Amino acid sequence: MSRSIRHAFVLGTPLLLASPQTLSATNELSELKQQLAKLQQKIEQIESQQATQAQSEKSQSGIKVGGAIRVNYATNSYDEDAKNRGGDFDFDVFRFNFSGEVANIGLNAEIRFFDYMNVVKYAYLDYDVTSQWQAQLGLTQVPFGNDPYNSHSFFMSPNYFVGLEDDYDMGIVMKRRVADNWQLDLGFFKNDELGGIDGYVEDRKDRYSIDIVGIRGQKEGIYDAPEVQLGEQNTFVGRYHYHLEHFAGSTAFGISALRGGLHDGQYSAGDYQAWAIHVNSHVGNWNVQLQHGQYDYQLTNVERIAIAANATYDTMPAKATMSSANIAYNWSVNYGPVTHLQLYNDFGTLYNKSDNSANTWMNVTGVALTAGPIFSYIDLVHAKNQPFVGGTIAGQSEDVERRFNINIGYYF
Repeated sequence: MSRSIRHAFVLGTPLLLASPQTLSATNELSELKQQLAKLQQKIEQIESQQATQAQSEKSQSGIKVGGAIRVNYATNSYDEDAKNRGGDFDFDVFRFNFSGEVANIGLNAEIRFFDYMNVVKYAYLDYDVTSQWQAQLGLTQVPFGNDPYNSHSFFMSPNYFVGLEDDYDMGIVMKRRVADNWQLDLGFFKNDELGGIDGYVEDRKDRYSIDIVGIRGQKEGIYDAPEVQLGEQNTFVGRYHYHLEHFAGSTAFGISALRGGLHDGQYSAGDYQAWAIHVNSHVGNWNVQLQHGQYDYQLTNVERIAIAANATYDTMPAKATMSSANIAYNWSVNYGPVTHLQLYNDFGTLYNKSDNSANTWMNVTGVALTAGPIFSYIDLVHAKNQPFVGGTIAGQSEDVERRFNINIGYYF
C-alpha cells in the first residue's frame, strides 16, 4: 500500500467509521431525547387536564351545606318558678346553611328549626355585576347601622327589637366592595319577608326579623294580635361607610337612612323612616362600636304599633331615639380546645318615645368562646323594659331585671 493511500485511509477513518463506544453514546443520547419528548408531552397533557378541571370547578363549584345545633341555659330575676328550679336548660335551634356558586351565580340561605316555629332567616342570590359591585336578590339583609351587627352578645342590641338590626326583607341590594376607602350599600325592598300585608302565610308572627304588623288600639293588650293590620312596602335604604386606616388598625365611619310606605291591605296608610350615624373601630385587639339614630312611623293619631317575630306579638312606640355604645377585646388563647375569647360590654337604649312609655335600656357583659366547632356566649344581662329580659319596649316598669344566659352551639 502506497504512502498516499495509507494517509488517505488513516485520515478518513474518523469521518467514515465510529468505534463501538461512540455508537453506544449516540444511541443513548437519542433514546434520552425520545424519553424527554414523551415526558414533556405527558406533562403538557397533565397540565391541560388540571386546567380543564380547575375551570370546571370554578364554573360549577356547587353548593356547600353547613349548620349548627344550639342549646341554652338561663336563670333570671323575673320568673319565680325558673328561679326555684335553678334556671332552665332548653333546646335553642337547629339550623342549616347553604352557600356556594354555580355558573358565577351565588346562593346564600339559612333555615332555622325552633321548638315553636320554623323560619327562613335569609335566602338570596348574588352576582358580581362588575369587579366592584355585587347584586343580591331575594330575602336579604337590610343594610342599616354598623355592619354586620351593632353588638357582640347573643342578645344583640335594643335596635334589633325595633327592626333596625339583623333585619331581612324581600328585595334587591347593590353592594359596592371596599375600594378607595369607601363602601356603599343601596337597597330596595318590596315588602317584609312574609310577603307584607297580603302575604300567604299561616301565622304572621312566625318570623326571624322584627316587622310592623298592625296598629295598636287603646283596648288592645301589648301581646295581642292586632285588629288593624299593616305591612311595610316599597322601602329604599342606603348605607355609606368611609374606612380610615391608621397605625393601630382601622375605623369605619358610617351613615344609614331608610324610607318606606305602610299599607293596610286596601290603601296606603302612611310612611316610615329611620336614620343612624355609626362608628366601628378596630384598634389592636380592641373593637369599639358607637351608634345613634331615630325611627318614625308616620301614622295619623297613632302612638303605638304592633310588631311581631319569634312567634310573639309585641308593641313598640311609633317613634323613638336610639343610642348604643359597645366595646370588646379579642384574645387568642391556648387553653386546651379553647383558642379564642372575646370579652365585651354592650349598652343600648331607646328613649324620647312617642307613647311616653319609660326608657328602655340593656347592658350585656359577657364573653364569646371558641373551641374547635363549639362557639358559646356567656352573658350577664341587666335591663329595663327590654324584650326577652322580663319587659317590653312599650312598658312602664321601673324595675331593673337580670338574666344570666349561656348559649352553646356546635357548628358544622
